[in-house]
Amino acid sequence: MTAGSPPAPGGPAPGWRPALAPAVVLRYDRRRRADLLILPERVVVLNAHASRVLRLCDGRRDVEDIVRELAVRFPGAPVEEDVPAFLTRVRGRGWLR
Repeated sequence: MTAGSPPAPGGPAPGWRPALAPAVVLRYDRRRRADLLILPERVVVLNAHASRVLRLCDGRRDVEDIVRELAVRFPGAPVEEDVPAFLTRVRGRGWLR
């Protein structure tokens, strides 16, 4: 993903600054030693990768900023492809706005 490039088919819109939806809370559970997404009538236990991505979804960073930050943290990981696709899926579930 490069600046100014069009999104992949079905990918996030350029400039989208993902943030948790109003009814969604991201919380660490000490007993499970995992982050949880607390949703109305549902709890999702996140794996470490999903947690790292969603913790960057603060409404200030756009998708490209999130990808850049994760690429620095995890050199060689396929974040340019995987992160936008993940964010699009999560948004489709209503967890992000």
